[in-house]
Amino acid sequence: MNTELINVSETNKEIRIEIPPEQVREVYDSVSKKYADQAQVPGFRKGLAPLDVIRMRFQEEIKSEVIQEILPPRVTEAIQKHELSPLAEPHLHLEDPENVKVNGSQPLAISVHVQVMPQIPEPKYEGLEATRRIKPVTDEQIENIIDEKRQQQSTLIPAEDRKSKDGDMVIVDLKGTFLDDETADPIEVNDLEVPLGDEVVEKSFSDNLVGVEEGDEREFTVEYPAEFSSPALAGRNVKYKALVKSVGVVELPDLDDDWVASLDEEFKSVKELKAGLRKDLEAMAKSDADSRIRNDLIAKLIEGQSFEVPEALIESQAQSLLNNFAQDLAQRGVDLSKVEKDFVETTYNQMKGQAERDVRGAMLLERIADVEKIEISKDSVEQEIELMAQQYQTTTDEIRRSLDEQGGVQMIENNLRTRAAVEALAEKAKITDGEWIDESSQQPGADETEPSEPTAEKETKKKTKKKDKKGKKSSKKKSKD
Repeated sequence: MNTELINVSETNKEIRIEIPPEQVREVYDSVSKKYADQAQVPGFRKGLAPLDVIRMRFQEEIKSEVIQEILPPRVTEAIQKHELSPLAEPHLHLEDPENVKVNGSQPLAISVHVQVMPQIPEPKYEGLEATRRIKPVTDEQIENIIDEKRQQQSTLIPAEDRKSKDGDMVIVDLKGTFLDDETADPIEVNDLEVPLGDEVVEKSFSDNLVGVEEGDEREFTVEYPAEFSSPALAGRNVKYKALVKSVGVVELPDLDDDWVASLDEEFKSVKELKAGLRKDLEAMAKSDADSRIRNDLIAKLIEGQSFEVPEALIESQAQSLLNNFAQDLAQRGVDLSKVEKDFVETTYNQMKGQAERDVRGAMLLERIADVEKIEISKDSVEQEIELMAQQYQTTTDEIRRSLDEQGGVQMIENNLRTRAAVEALAEKAKITDGEWIDESSQQPGADETEPSEPTAEKETKKKTKKKDKKGKKSSKKKSKD
């Protein structure tokens, strides 16, 4: 078998293979005999039809099977011969497939296209510059967290001798029909909590439940704006029927030391709670700033390096981003079966740009890990598995079983190695401290941007959240209508 390697590009290689006639003939004879032994041909007893008749009657089937049998081992042999490591399934191109002969009268020629990793030169990653900007913690952030905790501990007091008004909590059984799509599944929710006048509820929805009392029924239509927070409702026209179960006044616990002491043994007073929240928020604000630093350094690392990125890796990452996006939409109530194909294709193409940057960054970090001779110990992997078990509130054995389905501990080793490479990048960078630049005061094109949400505040809320002892919030569904 003759082979020739052609370097199409850094990441694309072509192997031209020529299989000698005698090897083709050997497979052709073997496949023909199998058909002769098994085929039922009119006018002949099974297995006794002449070979020429068999080859004529099953010409296309024999040709297809010969090609399927002869190519895979030769392709594998050629790839190994030229020491290539394909990133995806090789693409095979049979020269002149319509007229190709597999009876051994001529060689069989094929081209194999393979995507491989490029040779990445040692990146210049020392001395990259970045500015650390820590967002200040405000009293308003702390008050918001405390207010949310009080809401979690609130109780509903029946509104007696009056109808509902803004600020009340109305509990309804709700049915909804999409007027713009009769085939859409109807909305049906029982014991739905609707905080009247709250910004999370569409105004017209809330307004239609003002002035009701227990036992009332209301029918109304809501036209949701295109920018509504729920994708499942944004831009939709819904006709609702609501049965009022109760009308209540939200009563918050007093903000005093006794209430604080009931939340967590760590805090005994309002003053201690506020100080503790501020400490957590400041630590997390610093963590957010460090994350921005690392992202900035990776972006600058990418800008300073030029090499070809394998299309197979870009497509794989883009598909992963698209899958994550689809899961997010599904969790927010979007019926994925009704998403337009054009929208999916457009979204995928938009994500390919981000995917290319992700892959390029990962390849450079892997190269840095090689330069820094970063090795991950078994103890580090075990510690990571234990942390994951704590995070997901399960056992280490369960984590290992889950990992086995996703590539095993190698995935953890890769993640830890990448993390260590990022740390090495940061350690060798020139990082200066600067004042926080508020998003509203930034000039167009500024490099530093505020996180999409104050992560510190979000995480602190999560960290300090306790289950409602009175069970008020846990038993109902809160409206986002």
